[in-house]
Amino acid sequence: MSLHLDWCSHEAAKYAVEHWHYSKSMPVGKVVKIGIWEDGDFVGCVLFAWGSNKSIGSPYGLPMIQVAELVRVALKEHKAPTSKIVSRAIHMLHKQSPGIRLLISYADTEQNHLGIIYQATNWIYVGTVNTSPFHFVRGKWVKQRSASSLLGSVVGTTRKPGYKKIKYLYPLDNEMRKQIELL
Repeated sequence: MSLHLDWCSHEAAKYAVEHWHYSKSMPVGKVVKIGIWEDGDFVGCVLFAWGSNKSIGSPYGLPMIQVAELVRVALKEHKAPTSKIVSRAIHMLHKQSPGIRLLISYADTEQNHLGIIYQATNWIYVGTVNTSPFHFVRGKWVKQRSASSLLGSVVGTTRKPGYKKIKYLYPLDNEMRKQIELL
């Protein structure tokens, strides 16, 4: 079995997310899209983005441009360990964007995720965070940011509170590792 990672198109990433990720939705904004192929067959993608929080790096003394969020791992049935795929994708991202010092990701407790991929690839667990509220828009529950994007305002929408996600950090340099290992 040969495993190959390379940059992929928006269309390929969108297909993978809509078919093989529980959210069925592409993140908004600038997204780094890394495609995954096994024996020449496209099996999915790993996506990194700045995320929706402009202050994501501030607890670690970092500007937004030095932090990225692993926002999707969208894979159909595949042979390679997911941890190997994620590790290679991180390596590609770091090589392409050496100014990024820290990665952040969240395990979705609503999907019964615990962050096994992050644990297997030596991410650092830092606790839980609450998600933003959800709004009922066009027949489905969406995050507040998406609702605002779609409607221009969330006024008048039905709202429900967010839930807890498990937060993990992955430092990309030794200085950052020393700083966050204390957490």
